[in-house]
Amino acid sequence: MELIEYPDAEMMMMDVADTLAGDLKSALLTHESVTFAVPGGTTPGPVFDTLSGVHLDWDRVYVMPTDERWVPGDHERSNARLIRDRLLADASAAASFIPFYVEGETPDGAAERLSDEIAPHLPVDVLLLGMGADMHTASLFPGAPGVAEALAAQAPAVAVVRPEGQPEVRLTLTAQVLNGALAKHILITGADKRAALERAAQAQPEEAPVQAVLRGAKVHWAE
Repeated sequence: MELIEYPDAEMMMMDVADTLAGDLKSALLTHESVTFAVPGGTTPGPVFDTLSGVHLDWDRVYVMPTDERWVPGDHERSNARLIRDRLLADASAAASFIPFYVEGETPDGAAERLSDEIAPHLPVDVLLLGMGADMHTASLFPGAPGVAEALAAQAPAVAVVRPEGQPEVRLTLTAQVLNGALAKHILITGADKRAALERAAQAQPEEAPVQAVLRGAKVHWAE
């Protein structure tokens, strides 16, 4: 893990957007198409705003969420909605988007289908993750039903996790897919998440799922 500290969040967001653009451009030099996996939530929004205007061969980029709540794509809590509104909104609108939620499917059926569907797009070329103060990443929540299976080395690409106390079932890329990304970036802000990161580095993935993806990752942090 490489920890990169920034004097403020605004500078971090601009720098991370530039770094991701560079990673995508490098991958496009040697691959016919590339896969870019990104989180939802509010933290990466400014990164997406900047990155969406970068001119590169977006028509050769496949964008997918790292995880998704089982809600329709226009729902206010949908990660797909944020990604479409903030990332795929300018030059990047030419990219292909792989949604995890499909009307009429069950979460388990969708996870099985998606595991097969995204196989040709693996490994992920460029990955952006967030992390919660509880040390979860994507939808790999400590102790949640389904997370042990999603952390397993032989897990399928996509798994169903049912976080306790949360209103929606989640679909998430599993640890082996996230950890196998060729360029891994984790974006965090605040003293509480910095402290959580330090705890996670000394913990086991079962109690700190983000630990499963720290090796080789660049962690970007600002207060």
